[in-house]
Amino acid sequence: MTDLATALRRAVRGEVGFDVTARALVTMDASNYRRVPLGVVAPRDADDVEAALEVCRARGVPVVARGGGTSIAGQATGTGVVLDFTRHMTGLLELDPGSRTAVVQPGLVLDRLQEAAAPHGLRFGPDPSTHSRCTLGGMIGNNSCGSHSVAWGTTADSVRELSVVTARGRRLRLGRDWAGAPDGLRELVEGDLARLRTGFPDLPRRISGYALDALLPEKGADVARSFCGSEGTLGILTEAVVDLVAAPRARALAVLGYGDESAAAEAAAGLLPHGPLTVEGMAADLVREPAGLPRGGAWLFVETGGESAAGARARAEEIVRAAGTADALVVTDPAAQRVLWRIREDASGTATRMPDGSEAWPGWEDCAVPPARLGAYLRDFRALLAHHGLRGTPYGHFGDGCIHVRIDFDLLTEAGVGRFRGFSEDLADLVVAHGGSLSGEHGDGQARAELLPRMYGAQTVRLFERAKALWDPDDLLNPGILVRPAPLDSHLRFSVLPGRPVDVEFGYPADGGDFGAAVRRCVGVAKCRTATAGGPAVMCPSFRATGAEEHSTRGRARLLHEMLAGELVTDGWRSTEVRDALDLCLSCKGCRSDCPVGVDMATYKAEFLHHHYAGRRRPAAHHSMGRLPQWLRLAAATRTAPLLNALAAGGPSARLAKHLGGIAPERRLPRLATRTFTGWWRRRKPVRSDCGTLVVLWPDTFTEHLSPSVGRAAVRVLEAAGLRVALPPTLVPRRGAIGDGRTRAATALLAARRGRVCCGLTYVSTGQLDRARTVMRRTLDLMEPVLRAGVPVVVLEPSCAAALRTDLPELLPDDPRAARLAASVVTFAQVLRRYAPDWTPPAVDRPAAGQTHCHQHAVLGDDPDRGLRESAGLTGELSGGCCGLAGNFGFEKGHFEVSRACAEEQLLPAVRAAPADTVILADGFSCRTQLEQLAGVRGRHLAEVLAAALDEEPADVPDREAQGGGAG
Repeated sequence: MTDLATALRRAVRGEVGFDVTARALVTMDASNYRRVPLGVVAPRDADDVEAALEVCRARGVPVVARGGGTSIAGQATGTGVVLDFTRHMTGLLELDPGSRTAVVQPGLVLDRLQEAAAPHGLRFGPDPSTHSRCTLGGMIGNNSCGSHSVAWGTTADSVRELSVVTARGRRLRLGRDWAGAPDGLRELVEGDLARLRTGFPDLPRRISGYALDALLPEKGADVARSFCGSEGTLGILTEAVVDLVAAPRARALAVLGYGDESAAAEAAAGLLPHGPLTVEGMAADLVREPAGLPRGGAWLFVETGGESAAGARARAEEIVRAAGTADALVVTDPAAQRVLWRIREDASGTATRMPDGSEAWPGWEDCAVPPARLGAYLRDFRALLAHHGLRGTPYGHFGDGCIHVRIDFDLLTEAGVGRFRGFSEDLADLVVAHGGSLSGEHGDGQARAELLPRMYGAQTVRLFERAKALWDPDDLLNPGILVRPAPLDSHLRFSVLPGRPVDVEFGYPADGGDFGAAVRRCVGVAKCRTATAGGPAVMCPSFRATGAEEHSTRGRARLLHEMLAGELVTDGWRSTEVRDALDLCLSCKGCRSDCPVGVDMATYKAEFLHHHYAGRRRPAAHHSMGRLPQWLRLAAATRTAPLLNALAAGGPSARLAKHLGGIAPERRLPRLATRTFTGWWRRRKPVRSDCGTLVVLWPDTFTEHLSPSVGRAAVRVLEAAGLRVALPPTLVPRRGAIGDGRTRAATALLAARRGRVCCGLTYVSTGQLDRARTVMRRTLDLMEPVLRAGVPVVVLEPSCAAALRTDLPELLPDDPRAARLAASVVTFAQVLRRYAPDWTPPAVDRPAAGQTHCHQHAVLGDDPDRGLRESAGLTGELSGGCCGLAGNFGFEKGHFEVSRACAEEQLLPAVRAAPADTVILADGFSCRTQLEQLAGVRGRHLAEVLAAALDEEPADVPDREAQGGGAG
């Protein structure tokens, strides 16, 4: 392997990775399969591709081409050298609106082509649900389709010319009339014309096998079209000329409700004569939240186009009339359409979990039958599932007769794998009986190639083998795929995982307490690799900052999978490869909500750090910022905040403190408030009232020590809304009532333990989970009177609220108080909506900009905040993404550039573009700090804005409290 790596580094200009991380990242695609490669090459151009092939051919090493790695049949994995086209060969080389063509490199992501074509009123027709991360090369290799195939066909229908390099180094330009055909291919075809004319099912979604019938003379002997769907087994694509289509000026979306998916399937074919752009179907089992959808157990998503919104709507309403459904919805607003389409696109990930939370897997992901037979096929399919004792929820391209489904195969046991094989064989026969294709979109790969003789017969399959030998006589390119395939039940990615759950700290309630099952959640859909967050989405800020696979949620999950497997990553929890990949995880929790399968990398990171540093020296930042609540309480107790602020203001003392604390030298140290929030609370005149709902205001570390103005503002607003405010107890009494932060009775002091509530966030984020548990148990002891009374707990800092909602019950799953406290937590906006619904906030009547906190987006939701802003006259949308500071992350040494890049993605541009009178909202202390330190802008918590508008007192009381940023 060393010799191969050395030879490749001498031959190519692109990166060559034979290290553990590079190999681990590409052991899997989005399928059930896993192969460990020797190494990875990222070619810069066709010369690099040719050079790499030459080196590998001389040593008999197989080569696999890889794009976004979202293939579902296993064709993007291999045991030799993987060519990764997503690093350099990503260009859009030319776009000609006149000829409606584009010249692209194989690593170009589809959405980048769509964005470039859109200003010209053009688009690339096929659009898989992975359009934000799949590559044109991968689409050509699999002959991908997408939801608009009823209008614009498959990728093969949009390909004009292809430039490829063969395994033996020949450069061919493929096109019509035998252009670029390898020697002997024409003779092969002309020697078996009858078979090619009669042996291929005639249906719109036939993707299985080689498209040798495209070489028939009456079809133009189109070598480029025939190459599409060859899954990297014939040649390596280096460039493509593709056709573009005119995009409708306006679109409408008709969503039609049906009783079940069979009824929807029966109706789909009847809508095709009306010329829709899409006819997509899905059942209720795949919809997390059916709000906004018509009544029904299944739906058809039928898109229409027109020169105007009225024209598109008229066509959609015509389809509604033709559909004869009981309930339907027609949407013309583009934003509303995107929300609905997101439901359909996320099905590819949502389907990986059954409604009861059990796992479901691909393998029979995209069979296709003639559209008119789809209803009958689905009934037979359901019966076959029942016969094998399996479950699955079909969805997909009903207008093309193509069905996607994830099935609850047991791929962990020998008996379960045997059932997987038996079902696969029976389903292949069922598909063929309905005149269908084993693959209707994603290709055969390893999942179905073994069964191609059932579809085509042995003689046609032998014809495929002869064609492969003409293109690749040494069987160098993606061996074991399509011809002479590996068995469909070999190389399963689950077989290497430990048979028993590993000992872990978190409860993983959604995964039965099994960390392996949690890691298995990542099926490779790769939504985390989207280059732009878009809308309110957060995941995955570090990938968007670096563009490196190891900094995506999927990449980190792959490394954790290999850590559990123990074959590549051999040192388990001590792995430096996993540690380094997780180092740039911001713990933003965006994947918890944005990942279609609910991967929670922030929790996995905390788990890993706990084990990795067990009994070992921790980084300085874990002590300085992980134990921040301790240091801040000490500063408050000793009244040394003014001295510390002076030392932190700059000069040698600040530089020394940052060096010792593992803090980035580019950062300014936070200023401490000279009077804490609870110190202000004790000295304020108590508000005596028996009216209004009692709420407990949580004095989180950041509000308490770094921005007490937020707490004071919240008290003013909550009391103005008619609520009674108390603080959590500071003593654990034998018989306690809800505390007010003032208890001083001698008897109480003698009978109780003193303490302060804390969510444990900083300990969790640095993996100090034993300490986190200690802090959380003390908090639960203090909060017992509050929990007994069932009082809502208002948490102003979104990250602390998220920790109480999620980390607390997952770290203390056996303590019922943890779940009760988690259920009691409400945000500032939520408490006003629920407990003061008739209160009208003061009119601010100004535009607002800023960012929804990433933990708010991921865990808490922001609908109440939107409603409160609207009621106060705060107009405009807050941006998505992550501010990049993310608690301790942006303060840690070595993280500054990534932190700034995250802020520059959405937050800082939105703030810079805001008008002068705009209110800059930032509920999180980290977000406010990032704005202050990178843009010189003061962000405010929504409570501060409303308190100022009440005109009871200035929003900022000049008591020398913190005005700058800090580690949140």
